[in-house]
Amino acid sequence: MENIKNKVVIITGASSGIGEATAKLLAENGAKVVLAARREDRLQAIVNDVKQLGGEAVSIKADVVSAEDMQNLAKFALSKYGRIDVLINNAGVMPNSRLSELRVEEWEQMIDVNIKGVLYGIAAVLPVMREQKSGHIINLSSTSGYQVSPTSAVYAATKFAVRAISEGLRLEESSTSGIKSTVIAPGLTKTELFDSITSPEVQAVANQISDLGISPDRIARAIAFAINEPDDTLISEIMIRPTAL
Repeated sequence: MENIKNKVVIITGASSGIGEATAKLLAENGAKVVLAARREDRLQAIVNDVKQLGGEAVSIKADVVSAEDMQNLAKFALSKYGRIDVLINNAGVMPNSRLSELRVEEWEQMIDVNIKGVLYGIAAVLPVMREQKSGHIINLSSTSGYQVSPTSAVYAATKFAVRAISEGLRLEESSTSGIKSTVIAPGLTKTELFDSITSPEVQAVANQISDLGISPDRIARAIAFAINEPDDTLISEIMIRPTAL
């Protein structure tokens, strides 16, 4: 993966799951990874793991629901490495429930993290990438961004929105500033997403199917593939799901 080597890559939601797996894989292939999440202790542990394997990584505490935090994240990456080649908007939450349960605060949380967090990330890096005339923004959607199921209405809406934002970004930037936009849409994956569920009905279903999920490493490989493609090639969408589902 020669095209990954020496690229400066920001990853949100990097303290576990897909973010952690992606950070380690990219660093293993020579990227300089900048890890962001709310759990500083977990971030530092991952940075230590990367360094022990001979990779390069730094971390900063940041919450994607804060536009200020995301601006500071971009400034931190620039201060360390002088450029930003890739942003992976990975942070997300999924407290699914039926609309009739009226879990309004959880709806707002999904909108704040899954939609606003993506936009705040784009806003933080886009001016830098436009000045560089290069860059790659990778947004994590979901198979729920293509098909709605009972209890997933709000979550699916946020992931449909991620696809729309990503496509708009591609149309606006790819031909003028050379900035790539990619959507990665995982299906059931063994991450901490289920931990945010408070609906007893949804939690019962999650307990039944969680073992069918695929490893975050599978998603990390898809992300690495998209990043590794040459400048004249854009992988605009990748969907990955368990074979059994």
